[in-house]
Amino acid sequence: MENKLIINEKYSKENHPTIEGIQIIEGKNNFPISWLNQQGYCEYQIYLQYMKGIKTSPTNAMLRGTEVHNTLEENFIKDATPATFDEVVEMSKTQATISRECFVISPDDGIRGFIDEIWMTPEEIVIIDDKPGNNAYPSTINQVRAYCLAFKNMTNDKRTIKGGLRQRGTDNIFWSEIFDDDAENQIRFTINRMHALFEGQKPFMATKNPNKCRSCRYQSYCEECKI
Repeated sequence: MENKLIINEKYSKENHPTIEGIQIIEGKNNFPISWLNQQGYCEYQIYLQYMKGIKTSPTNAMLRGTEVHNTLEENFIKDATPATFDEVVEMSKTQATISRECFVISPDDGIRGFIDEIWMTPEEIVIIDDKPGNNAYPSTINQVRAYCLAFKNMTNDKRTIKGGLRQRGTDNIFWSEIFDDDAENQIRFTINRMHALFEGQKPFMATKNPNKCRSCRYQSYCEECKI
């Protein structure tokens, strides 16, 4: 595969007046896809961090994850040639390519984010999200499904789209699926719930798992804490 460094193109946006991290794009709230991972762990964290504006220090695991991620990106860039998103998609119809930090956005669904790694071949698209462990949680599955949805909406590509979770720093893809109609319907349901939260139509729900509360960096700020 040929390494391609995708040049991110600019788009028109404005920041939400009260919710940090949300942008208004084409008249609709647009949130980072990475929030789906946080929502599956405890969506009340999103309320505390982005609506109440509570700041906490990153955990050691977060710092280590950032370090590994940056190293992978630096190594990739050494052998990558720049191209636009559209150029890489078109090239991949005849020649296999690999890209990292590929930006995707779906204004209609109100989501955007950066795919850790994406393989484009003439036969299929494989979208990979790196995680520190090797467990496929519903929250991490939701995240990679949303990347698949955004890519599909950006390209209307007819090739098979697959999503995969890979253990960070290894070649171990421990979970994968074809992004079919069922997967698309499931992730749209979760995305719609997220928008309902931001619009005040539904309340943010805190986890009922005390083990999650014990390891939560928002524990001392959370009135919903279970311990």
